[in-house]
Parts: sequence; C-alpha cells; structure tokens
Amino acid sequence: MELTLLGTGAPEGLPRPGCPCAACAVSVGGRSRAATAVLVDGSVLLDLTPGAVLAAARAGHSLAGVRQVLLTHPHGGPAVELPPGLPAAGRVPDGRELAVISGHRVRAVPMDAPGTGYEVTGPDGDRLLYLPPGGSPAGARGNHTAPYDMVLADVTGRPDGLALLRETGAVGPTTDVVAVHLGHDAPTGQELHRRLAAAGARAVPDGTTLVVGEYHAVPDLPRRTLVLGGARSGKSVEAERRLEAFPTVEYVATGGTREGDREWAQRVSLHRERRPGSWRTTETCELVPLLAADGPPLLIDCLALWLTDAMDRAGAWSDETWTGGGREQLAERVAELVAALRATSRQVVAVSNEVGSGVVPATASGRRFRDELGRLNVAVAGECEHVLLVVAGQALVLKDG
Repeated sequence: MELTLLGTGAPEGLPRPGCPCAACAVSVGGRSRAATAVLVDGSVLLDLTPGAVLAAARAGHSLAGVRQVLLTHPHGGPAVELPPGLPAAGRVPDGRELAVISGHRVRAVPMDAPGTGYEVTGPDGDRLLYLPPGGSPAGARGNHTAPYDMVLADVTGRPDGLALLRETGAVGPTTDVVAVHLGHDAPTGQELHRRLAAAGARAVPDGTTLVVGEYHAVPDLPRRTLVLGGARSGKSVEAERRLEAFPTVEYVATGGTREGDREWAQRVSLHRERRPGSWRTTETCELVPLLAADGPPLLIDCLALWLTDAMDRAGAWSDETWTGGGREQLAERVAELVAALRATSRQVVAVSNEVGSGVVPATASGRRFRDELGRLNVAVAGECEHVLLVVAGQALVLKDG
C-alpha cells in the first residue's frame, strides 16, 4: 500500500488560527501542518479535511479515483464541504469490516474515546492501523497474531495508547510508527523528533508519501540514558517521557519514605500519580542486583538520593570516618554501580542532580557531597549512550551515541 499524508496536524491544524502560543508562532512554512488526512493507494480517503483536494494536488495525486471516504474524528471532525465527484463520507460501525472495490479491506477498531480507528489491509496483505486524535484501541488485549506494518497515531497526545499496542503485540520491533494529529501541545522542531525517537516513532511533513511494509530504519533507542537537571527543572518528567510509550517499566525510587514528613509524602504521592498505572514501583538503593537482572526498562530516580544513602553507609559525613576508610568504601560502592550499569542488558533511564554551578556549601560534609555527586555523574555519563541536561523544562542533548 502507498499512503500520502495530505495533512499530519490536529483537527484545528498547526498553527491554530488566532493562537498566540510559542508553538503556533514558530509553526510556519515547512513546520505548518494541516488537519490529518490519509490517501491510501489513491482509492481510500481516511478523514475528509479542509483543502484535501489542493493538498493531494500538491503531493502529485488526484482524488478522482477515491472510492471510499471514511471518518475517524468524533462528531464528524473538521467541517468541510464534499468536493464534487467524491463519494459521501461515512463511518464503519465498530468491529464491522468493509470491502472496497479497490481490493482493500477496512475494519473499524473500537476506541476508548469518541471516534473510530481503522485497520486497513491492502490487496497484497500489508496492514495499516490509523487512529483518531486522542484515541487508543479499547479491549485490544491479546487480539493480535502479528504486528501491524505501519501505525499512524496520536503518539504525543496518547503515548499510553502506543504502550498498549506494544503490550498486545500490535506494534513490534519492525512496525513503522508515524505520529499524526500534531497540534500546538506537541513540541516543535528537533525537540519533536527527539521525543518521538525516544518512543520509537517518527514524524513526517505534510504531503509525504509512504509505502507500507517498505523497510524504514526504526529510531534507535539508547539503552542507557542519564538525565541531569537542577531542582524543579523538569528532569523527572523528561525521564518519564522517555519511557511513557512502553507498557511495563520498573520505577526505582531511591528516596524511600520519611516517617512523619508530610511534605515528603506529598512529593512522593505526586510522582506516583503522574506515572502510568502499568508501571511498578520498587523503593530501594540496591541498584546493582536490579541492573544485573532481566526485566523491563528501569527508571532510576534519583542518583543523588542513592549517593546520600551510600555516604550514610560509609560514614562519609564524619571527617574522621571519611579519612579512616570511608572514602575507599564509598569509591568501592560507586565502582560497583558503574560496573553494573556497564554490564546491564536492560534499558535504563537514570535521573541525577546537576551540581557545582557556583554555590559553595558552608560545611565540609556539604562540599564532600557536592564533589562526590559530580564525580558520580561523570562516571555514570561515561557509561550512557545518551545524556541530557534539563534547564527550565527544556532538554539539551549533551551526548548522543
């Protein structure tokens, strides 16, 4: 099957008319996106959007051969007039299958939100899944015997939907996942491509023609990532985003609980509420056994609290203990962690605090912690393929491969 994406944007398009936000302000020229619509082999049109005829012409296609127009958006989607010669737009009832004269078979996939998704099988057996904005398949667990060749979905708006597709086998290692329905809530420019790559997906400009089943390199997912940042910089959110499109993640909380500390309990609760329900939480500072074991991706938050625990065990806060063997004990524990990170087969995203930007702690123990955290960050970054620094919610790539 050959697909032409007449648009790749949200129903309102990008930029959104009259919107003064920063994302809309920079979404001009090649960054602008019309409402998503897909022309399949020149015969099936998924979603009828404003300017579809002109968009097809710009891409070198005509809508004259369209035999079926199907809607996915709730409430009919963007209001448009039916171009002359096109069949009336319709919707296939959930679970029903439609045979098109062109040889395509279309099955309506039930969604967990208003709208309709479509599974399109081409004459040669290639399979495409096209999902509406804000939608994810409902009740799809265990229903897939083989992955789709291509998935077009709202990856930035519903990363959990992509996680479900992976869990059920609908998306496999070779599935080409293309993000559509991109609006002003999605990142722009290189940040969009970086975030999609972390989810194993990609974005293409309006007018792009894709061939379903054709080999396309799946974005490489770094096996080990370190996310650095200051207090309230957004580093934990950035780390979580890198794994939000995966069904099972082991979240390793190194901070534990603090009896009687209400403010700390509230912080922990907010972190838990933000994470997907399918993730499991492990509260421990024993990271080496976790890194050595097989299992789902690990998200470690954070190394600064792990170091606090390691310094507690080494008695590193006391000058006397520090010079009497504490320094060596801590170095040994750090070396064990770094070696385990080097040898691990699991995907790992670790969070740590960036330090040493000018403030000098007033105590010797405070300066010791600052120095040791800096050294730990250096050692861990050396074992990671990908390192990010988050400043004011913006992720800066420090190391990429």
